[in-house]
Amino acid sequence: MSRETEHVKCLIIGSGPAGYTAAIYAARADLKPVMYTGITPGGQLTQTTDVENFPGYPDGVMGPQMMEDFRKQAERFGTDIRFGYITAVDFSNDVHKVVVDGEKTITAETVIIATGATAKWLGLESEQKYNGFGVSACAVCDGFFFRGQDVAIVGAGDTAAEEATYLAKLANKVHMLVRRDEFRASKAMQHRVLNTPNIEIHYNTQAKEIVGDGQSVTGVLVYDNQTFAETLLPVTGFFVAIGHKPNTELFHGILDMDANGYLITKSDSTRTNIEGVFACGDVQDHVYRQAVTAAGTGCMAALEAERYLAAKEHAVF
Repeated sequence: MSRETEHVKCLIIGSGPAGYTAAIYAARADLKPVMYTGITPGGQLTQTTDVENFPGYPDGVMGPQMMEDFRKQAERFGTDIRFGYITAVDFSNDVHKVVVDGEKTITAETVIIATGATAKWLGLESEQKYNGFGVSACAVCDGFFFRGQDVAIVGAGDTAAEEATYLAKLANKVHMLVRRDEFRASKAMQHRVLNTPNIEIHYNTQAKEIVGDGQSVTGVLVYDNQTFAETLLPVTGFFVAIGHKPNTELFHGILDMDANGYLITKSDSTRTNIEGVFACGDVQDHVYRQAVTAAGTGCMAALEAERYLAAKEHAVF
């Protein structure tokens, strides 16, 4: 631990809808929260274009603007928002310790973890070029923009199957690219896909390049990984559904997590296995992964942190 030390009542690790909402509630409860944003202030939504499904924005809003609104609201109530990256944690005592950027130690009575999750990508240069302009990792978020159009989706698990059937309700046609000759999805999800007439499954097929006009997606070049024959599919949307990776490396061996690395919280709670440490948003939610549900759990985390501190104070006195 470093020599420079600061003590806070409530430390929030990570921003985004969960972190900022936790900050708003914690600040209004006079917990004087300090937030460290991480390397991507605002989280995944800062890499999103139009957000049309968050309540309170009847005309939609750009993802970066929405996160700026969240940040301003958190600051309005007194949240101390700092750019920095947590490099180490020590939750072995009642007062928790974290190290910021390998230099400064923060001790905190409560810690709210809102580090989120990162979508897994294929690693294509064109994938990043058109991210937000036809390429998406969230069908529920962006499917609406492709009503009546032809789209492609990559993946073979339950998430991919669920998102493919969701897209099929909106799009004209869904090309589903499956890398192997079979699904990894459950039988029930496979039946849903196979019984949806406007989903065309391409087995043993992988994306080679996403094609566009420089502004938006116009197609995807795919190849058969058995024959190596290439085909250009004319699509305007390309969805990647190969999973998400929760940003929890920092907490391995300290906090309980599932086989995929998502933090495990108590039933109907944001409490972790460590007293005074709470987790909210996509870092503990592999089911919904929506901005509005992340914000809801951020609210829960702050309320639980407040109640934890109140109970602790009452027990002392």
